[in-house]
Amino acid sequence: MARNFKGSGYKNANPKKVARGIIEAVETEGPFNDWVGMPQYYIHQLTVDSEVYRYLSPNKEFEIELGKKVTFRYKETAKDKMVDKKSLGVVIDPSELQ
Repeated sequence: MARNFKGSGYKNANPKKVARGIIEAVETEGPFNDWVGMPQYYIHQLTVDSEVYRYLSPNKEFEIELGKKVTFRYKETAKDKMVDKKSLGVVIDPSELQ
């Protein structure tokens, strides 16, 4: 007999949230290396619309300029808000394209 977890809350026990706003500040810490064989990573603390989020990246330099409008998914943990890997992107306004 197959178990059906659909609708039981199992799959979406801790759903991810979506945020959108303008990057006001970026602070970078690192490099960190937690265990042997793991590549180095940097922690970027992003301030987006007065909220602080943490973003882990293999790059020392943060690729998005201050003042750009971004969107991303994140998880809330006990101590901070963590941006999902590969979900951070710049919002494109069609009215600005020509």
